[in-house]
Amino acid sequence: MNKLELVQALKDSNGLSKPEAEKVVSIFFNEMADALARGDRVEIRGLCSFFVKEYKSYTGRNPKTGEKVKIAPKKLPFFKAGKELKERVDR
Repeated sequence: MNKLELVQALKDSNGLSKPEAEKVVSIFFNEMADALARGDRVEIRGLCSFFVKEYKSYTGRNPKTGEKVKIAPKKLPFFKAGKELKERVDR
């Protein structure tokens, strides 16, 4: 399911107009992204959680040349499936 299909499902199931459904979906995703950018955890009970992992800098190696390269510290978002989602998918 992509964003457009989500908008269509919201529109069909709740009797919203397409612009209203698009606005709801956009607000939802924008708020999630803003929370993760602040370093907050986003948890949707029964479904999943999103959180940010921080990695320290380290020395890597260029695979072509073998030259040592300093890798800058970074933050990456992670997704973790909830128990109910895991069970529902496994059925």
